Amino acid sequence: MKYLIPLIIAFSVLINPLNTLAEELILAGGCFWCLEHDLESLKGVNYVESGYSGGSLQSPTYENHDGHQEVVLVDYDFNSVNLHEILRLYFRNIDPLDGKGQFCDRGDSYRPVIFFKNEAEENVAKNAIISASNELRVPLEKISVELKSKGQFWLAEEYHQDFAEKNELKYKFYRFSCGRDQRLDKLWGGNARSTNPWTE
Repeated sequence: MKYLIPLIIAFSVLINPLNTLAEELILAGGCFWCLEHDLESLKGVNYVESGYSGGSLQSPTYENHDGHQEVVLVDYDFNSVNLHEILRLYFRNIDPLDGKGQFCDRGDSYRPVIFFKNEAEENVAKNAIISASNELRVPLEKISVELKSKGQFWLAEEYHQDFAEKNELKYKFYRFSCGRDQRLDKLWGGNARSTNPWTE
């Protein structure tokens, strides 16, 4: 029996090494099409899925996700990328000063939220908020990103997954007309959408 558990672990690593080293993070930051696309580019991220979280409604849909935010689930290899790096890229792809929506998308569904699973993740998120405040040179209370205990993630409909790749022209038109990149450039300057170290 004492050899059985190590054997099972070794077997699971051989069968699916990505899942063995994987961590998951749930983030809300406006349109999930955009956030999914922005975070997929980071080395060490296995995949990003669009969905809903934060509310109590069971089996939410795009037509009815009252109380939930549009979110992304980031599955990442913690040996290749850490939570600090993911959150830094997350902040530079949102407007953390806007707690009532993001860019042209307004309302509760589009509020920026970081969902943490434990105290360690919460502390990393708090440090990221401080770093964002320092880089933007704004008081800490101006950062309107909510920290919330992680709940259930509900996968969005298939047509929302990898939307930027499957519908490139529509995605680019939406992103431009929503003013997302224009606002990010104004807010973050040369660090917009980048993985550069924090400027503090």
